[in-house]
Amino acid sequence: MKKNSLKNWSILRYARLALALVLIVNAYETRQWIFAVFGLFFLGQALLNWGCGAQGCSIEFKKKADEQ
Repeated sequence: MKKNSLKNWSILRYARLALALVLIVNAYETRQWIFAVFGLFFLGQALLNWGCGAQGCSIEFKKKADEQ
């Protein structure tokens, strides 16, 4: 798990990390803790490389037999 956290950093992982830090700092400064929840979500995505891949979140549509 530690290897996965330190390797394969893409621009999207850096963007999630930056967004998480902005949300957490904003939540602390404004005392609106709902932002911290979203910040922790994005922090988890960045550190653990969660999220959808290139086609991971798409919905598969089954073609009907007569539409070919």
